[in-house]
Order: sequence, then structure tokens, then C-alpha cells
Amino acid sequence: MSSYKDKKVISIGTVHELTGLSERKIRYYEERGLLFPERTKRGTRKYSFSDVELLMKIADKREEGVQTKEIKEEVRNENKKQMRNDMLRGQINAHFNMRK
Repeated sequence: MSSYKDKKVISIGTVHELTGLSERKIRYYEERGLLFPERTKRGTRKYSFSDVELLMKIADKREEGVQTKEIKEEVRNENKKQMRNDMLRGQINAHFNMRK
């Protein structure tokens, strides 16, 4: 069961209001492969609260002068680390017959 933070339900306009980032800048970060909103059948982007948090981290790093290429690598490494942790947690739970 996924967390409420990961449900893609927020429109780009709301993300703009929450983050202060322009819609163009949000789309740019998507184009650079830094985040991945879902699309409705009509093509409307939908973001999660986790995406909003990630956008705030990206904006902070950009203000510090970090290039998008470096941020992308950092995000990729964090995702790999999270996947490894999730797999390990699953293996431990399966081994000890535990539930989340």
C-alpha cells in the first residue's frame, strides 16, 4: 500500500502555488528527467506530495548553484538506495514472516 504522499493527485497549478516555482520551470525539471508526473487521459500532469518535496529540494540546490545534471545523478542515487532498503526490508520481513 503506497503512502498518501506518493499518490499523484496534484495539478501543476497547485504545485506552482505550493512551491512558488513557475509552471514553465516545473515542466523544465520534468524535461530534464528530475521528476515524473503521471498524465491523465487528456495529458494533464498530476504530481504527488513527494514530487512537491522533491521540487523544493531541486529549487534549493539550483539556488546553491548545483547543475541539473548533478541533481539528476543525486536523485538517481537516492532512488537506488531507497529501492535497496525496500528490498532488504521485504527480505527481512519474509524471512521472519513479518508484516509492515
